[in-house]
Amino acid sequence: MHQILESVAIALRSIWANKLRSFMTLLGNIVAVMSIVTVVSLIQGVNSMVSSAILTDVGADAFTIQRVAPRATLTEDEEERTRNNPNLTVGEADAVRAFSPAVASVVAQAQQRGTVTYRDQVLENIQIQGVTSEYIDFAAFDAERGRMMTPTEVDRNRPVVLLGWDVADQLFADISPLDKVVKIEGVHFRVVGVSARKGGVFGASMDGFAVIPLGAHVKLFGARQSLSLMVKPASPDLLQTAMDDATVALRVSRRLKPSEPDNFGIYTSDTLLGLYQQATTGIFAVLVGIVALSLVVGGIVIMNIMLMVVSERTREIGLRKALGARRKDILSQVLTESITLSTCGGLAGILLGFLAAQGISMVSPLPARLEPWSIMLGIGITAAVGLFFGAFPAARAARLDPIEALRRE
Repeated sequence: MHQILESVAIALRSIWANKLRSFMTLLGNIVAVMSIVTVVSLIQGVNSMVSSAILTDVGADAFTIQRVAPRATLTEDEEERTRNNPNLTVGEADAVRAFSPAVASVVAQAQQRGTVTYRDQVLENIQIQGVTSEYIDFAAFDAERGRMMTPTEVDRNRPVVLLGWDVADQLFADISPLDKVVKIEGVHFRVVGVSARKGGVFGASMDGFAVIPLGAHVKLFGARQSLSLMVKPASPDLLQTAMDDATVALRVSRRLKPSEPDNFGIYTSDTLLGLYQQATTGIFAVLVGIVALSLVVGGIVIMNIMLMVVSERTREIGLRKALGARRKDILSQVLTESITLSTCGGLAGILLGFLAAQGISMVSPLPARLEPWSIMLGIGITAAVGLFFGAFPAARAARLDPIEALRRE
C-alpha cells in the first residue's frame, strides 16, 4: 500500500510540475468522459421524464382499453385490419365492470382539442377531456385547488370543469379561478378545481387540459367518437386477471367467435415503457459508443506520454533496479502513474460533463439527471484506460537492464 501511495504521489507531482503537458495528455480523456457523462445524464433525465409521464397518464396500477393497440406493437397487416375496429362505448365500460370481480373501477373518457375562454383571454388547442363518474378513483386525476367534480355532477352532466394548471394560470393569472365561469367551445362551465402541476415532456406541457363530464363532452363534440376505457383492478396483484376478464367481457359483448382476433387494444404503462425503451436503447447505445471512441484516442496519447516518461527516467529506473527494486516494483510504479494520470482526467471530465448537462437542460427542454453509477462508470472507465494503455510502457520499463540504463545519458 505504501508503494502504491508513493507512486500516486510521484504521478501527482509529475502532473503538477508539467501542467501544460499533463493537460494536453489528459485532454482526450477529459473530452471523452465529459461527453459520456453529459450523454448519460441527459439520457437518464429523459428516461425519468418519459417514465413519469407514462405513469401519470396510464397509472402504474391500471390499464387502458382503446379502439386499437399502440401502433408500434402492430404489424402492417394488423394495422390495416384494425382500421375497421368499432368504437368503444359507455355500455362496454359497464360490461367490463359487471363481468369481473377483479375490476374495481372503469372510467370511459373522450378527448378532443377545443377553445377555452375567460373574458378576453382565449386559449386554443386545449385538450378537452370528457369522463364518467368513476374518474375520481384514478390517480391520473387530482385537484390541487378547489375540488374534483362529484360523481353526481358527472352523472347529471352538470356544466362544471376541472382545469389543468397551465390553463388556469394563463386564463386567471393571479386571481382565483374557483367558481369562475369559462367558455368551452362557446358553452359556459363553472370552474370547481385546478389540477396539480404535472410538468412537460420535451417542452410540451401536460397541464393544458380541461376535464368535464362525458355527457357534456358529447354535446360539444358529438357522439361519433371513440372512447378509451381506463380500468383499475381491485388490487395491483389482480392486474393480469382484470386484463384477461376485460378481454373476455369485450369479446362477449362484441360477439366475437373464438377464431376471430380481438378488435380492440389493451395495454399497461409497462407496455408503453417497453416500447419506449425498445425504440431508444439502440440509439442511446450508438451515442455512447461513438463518444467512447474518443477514450481510445485519449488512451493512445497516455501510452505515448508514458513511453516518453519511461525514456526520460531511464537512469532513475536503472538506479532503482541497482538498489534492489524488482521488475514488479517498476511495473507497479509505472502502471500506478498511468492510472493516476488517466483518472485525474476522468474526474475533470465528470465535473465538466455534469456542468454541460445542466447547461443543456437550462437552455432546452431536455432534463438532466446525474446518477451515482455514472460517476463510478466514468472513474472506472478512465482507470481501465490508464491500466490498459499503461501496460506496454510499464512492461518496457520493467525489462530495462540496470547496467545499460545507468550508462544512458
